[in-house]
Amino acid sequence: MMKRIALAASLTLALAACQDDGFSRSSTRHLTPIPAATMALMSSKGMSKTDPILIRAYKKESEMEIWKRGSDGRYALLKTYPVCRWSGQLGPKTREGDRQVPEGFYTVSPSQMNPNSAYYLSFDTGYPNAFDRSLGRNGGDIMVHGSCSSRGCFAMTDENIAEIYAIARESFASGQRAFQFQSYPFRMTAKNLAQHRLDPNIGFWKNLKEGSDYFEITKEEPRVAVAGGRYQFNASEAAIASAMAAKRQKDEQEVAELVAHGEKPVKLVYHDGDSHESFRTALADAMGSDGSLVVDSRMRNKFGAVSRPEGLSSGPQQIVLDETGKAKPELPSTALAFASLDQSPAAPAKAAPAEKPAAPAAKVAAAAPAPAGAPGETPFYKKMFNGIGDLFGSSAAQPTTDVAQAAPAQPGAVQRPVSAAAPRKAHAVAVAN
Repeated sequence: MMKRIALAASLTLALAACQDDGFSRSSTRHLTPIPAATMALMSSKGMSKTDPILIRAYKKESEMEIWKRGSDGRYALLKTYPVCRWSGQLGPKTREGDRQVPEGFYTVSPSQMNPNSAYYLSFDTGYPNAFDRSLGRNGGDIMVHGSCSSRGCFAMTDENIAEIYAIARESFASGQRAFQFQSYPFRMTAKNLAQHRLDPNIGFWKNLKEGSDYFEITKEEPRVAVAGGRYQFNASEAAIASAMAAKRQKDEQEVAELVAHGEKPVKLVYHDGDSHESFRTALADAMGSDGSLVVDSRMRNKFGAVSRPEGLSSGPQQIVLDETGKAKPELPSTALAFASLDQSPAAPAKAAPAEKPAAPAAKVAAAAPAPAGAPGETPFYKKMFNGIGDLFGSSAAQPTTDVAQAAPAQPGAVQRPVSAAAPRKAHAVAVAN
């Protein structure tokens, strides 16, 4: 009986997070050297494999950066890696089983490195941290690992996790006691902040931006504390505090200008997380005739397991919001074109000497929104489109169930999926400082 209970508990944990044990202890993959090309890149940037590291990850862009600290104590960007898979929605992880990838500032020590991972190699991010625990958040086993399958983790492919693991291993071997892992919903640009200004998580994201700003200004690892349900960062020096205030004011001005020029607030709804555009491009070759992703042995050999492949082909749905945070109703253009047909039949007209001739119907349709029609009559555009705008209609935060769910229906306009940028190679891409 006790064995059954233990087995059930282990299965529950495996379903809730990236449960990561079980690989042969005789594996030597954790000893894989840093690739020669990456060593050459370090040399070209005046870096050494012994230099300490810091890692930053961005969910919306599906990218992960490794930074190296120089002799002057300042960090410089070494390399940017594409994320093969992350799960859930934008927003923090709050509970076991929500499939959310955490957002915040975490610490990774040598004891969190797993050379025997079931996902090739991995390290634990350190979720939940002191901030998460202060808010009663739970869950665990949130990894950065190989393969292309995620239940709340960053899945990097076996090839890329081997390189990331090797870089971290060498830094630890040279005396680094722990490295900081910064996880963001997106890059803290004015455009992203303008687009997501009505998200329920915007206050939390602005708090994360404070730590991001500190790093961007100083290129030093921010010392992190928790107080009053917020992250607190070490900006005690007057010069740093002044620089951060100036940057915040500049960014807020840019956001205001974008909004003034018509940047619409949006909500991104993911089927279940996302993948870097380079992987979507690579996986496009595996689409079946019905548009579904065919994950065969060739795909598994290249990327490992691929979780929920049906959600990778299109990317997120972008929903335009009104200023209350609800999906913005927009009249379909076809309905506008036929708006004049939605009029009640006019009675035979008697010429009225003092009345001006009516404007042509086409001009009326172009000049004003379609009228509602006669009392009790269903408007023409609703007859024609049958409430297509009600499919996605909530500005609620990320789903709280294991499967991404549609929010409560409200009238709204579903935009086309966010288009991918120009394809990039599926291997790690070096980015200049």
